[in-house]
Amino acid sequence: MSFEIHVSGAPKAAVEQIVPGLVAEMIATALTAADTSLWGAEAEAEASIRLGWLQAVSISRPLVAEIAELRAGLQARGVDRVVLAGMGGSSLAPEVITATAGAPLTVLDSTVPGQVLAALDGGLERTVLVVSSKSGSTVETDAVRRAFEAAFSDLGIDPAERIIAVTDPGSELDTLAHDAGYRVFLADPNVGGRYSALTAFGLVPAGLAGAPIGELLDEAEAMLLELAIDSASNPALVLAAAISGGGTDVRRDKLGLVTDGTHIVGLPDWIEQLIAESTGKHGGGILPVVLLPVSPEVQEQTPADMQIVRFVDDAVHFRMLEQNPGEILVSGTLGAQFIVWEYATAILGRLLGINPFDQPDVESAKAAARGLLDARPEQTPPAFVEDGIEVRVSDPALAASGTVAGVLDALWARLGHDGYVSVQAYVDRTELPQLAGLREMVAADSGRPTTFGWGPRFLHSTGQYHKGGPPQGVFLQITERSDVDLEIPGRPYTFAQVVEAQAAGDAAVLAQHGRPVVTLTLTEAGAEVLALFEAAQ
Repeated sequence: MSFEIHVSGAPKAAVEQIVPGLVAEMIATALTAADTSLWGAEAEAEASIRLGWLQAVSISRPLVAEIAELRAGLQARGVDRVVLAGMGGSSLAPEVITATAGAPLTVLDSTVPGQVLAALDGGLERTVLVVSSKSGSTVETDAVRRAFEAAFSDLGIDPAERIIAVTDPGSELDTLAHDAGYRVFLADPNVGGRYSALTAFGLVPAGLAGAPIGELLDEAEAMLLELAIDSASNPALVLAAAISGGGTDVRRDKLGLVTDGTHIVGLPDWIEQLIAESTGKHGGGILPVVLLPVSPEVQEQTPADMQIVRFVDDAVHFRMLEQNPGEILVSGTLGAQFIVWEYATAILGRLLGINPFDQPDVESAKAAARGLLDARPEQTPPAFVEDGIEVRVSDPALAASGTVAGVLDALWARLGHDGYVSVQAYVDRTELPQLAGLREMVAADSGRPTTFGWGPRFLHSTGQYHKGGPPQGVFLQITERSDVDLEIPGRPYTFAQVVEAQAAGDAAVLAQHGRPVVTLTLTEAGAEVLALFEAAQ
């Protein structure tokens, strides 16, 4: 089989209680038929323009040969390096596809100047840029496109020969790309970004990088009949019921995603944005938490409000079932995983009474960032500075201790029994990859589930949950001050100013929603990182 799911304990009880009702209501049949009434009258209008992913496999088939031909033509001209400018679902799916296939793809989903410069310095003479944006107006991808256009032109390379656009018909990017003579791949506009893995948004950059996208579609297609049948063994019905948090005495609204022996690389990051953005709204939702097998939430006592999903390969199933009762065990091919999780998330929306296709709170942070870019006010002075770390807080009481360690303790003290910590690192992750290890320390120190996101990319995924989900979170922003910067051609601001505005804008919106926020700014990233790790212990 191309996809298997095993449940025991509480997830099994939830499946036994919920799935028979889904089968009786013929939910699988209705979803496969694109029934827009599944999520209630208020969601029908949105659902009517968001179910194109159900036909993505067949619609995307012609792309395979087209992408292969384009790749061959580029390689014949010595162009063998692919850079992807995209955010959210436009970057996460290609990242998983290429990482799993071992195909080289440079993903640029950041406005941090150092990361942009690193992508520009990677060999432009052999580089093609894929600009991927549904709306075509995403500030990050627009800025990166402008930078690459200028860099290509400076080297005497015609940008029209090196920039490929993936976008919706009639978007700003569609118009601009046609005017500039770029190669354009138009995606189905009736597919939201987080459901676009098997559309042009996932396939074009991955295929150009050399990933076997035809096999990916085959893997997804092999699941379609099973997903369409109203049966107690339908994996999407089982998965949705198991992760819904319903059917048991304890509400489990944190979903721990653990990769443990599977051949697929990075799938939890893609699932994180799919579920968080689809369900985190109107004060409800499921919070995905990407974990390691050695994470505190896994190795120590798993929080009562967390459900663990462990991604494994078939050979380890029975051992895992014996050692980890109550976990959900999932295995399968990557194409099967994509389509099953998309089906399950749509069904999960119905179970939670949530429209899984809108994102009502994403725009607030974008609007705040745009306002700060237009006005560019002076930065708020820090509450204090310790070891080169500037400390800013949404509530002065958080800074009363006068130490970074004390501020973190005060932030953890705001956590309720069902709370979570969100660590958000607006830094150059090519220079400071070790900051990702802060997640493990914070989880151990706070004693609560902890998410980690690189800024600003998480704004296009889990950012929706932070503002629209339950008011349970406390937020730790990590920013940096650097002499490295880069102009954005045709814009009155730089990349550094953009990322600063994005961090400040999101912090302001979180504070307006009553979420506690601590911002720690590293002024000289060396010793400050060590001091930060020591404070978090």
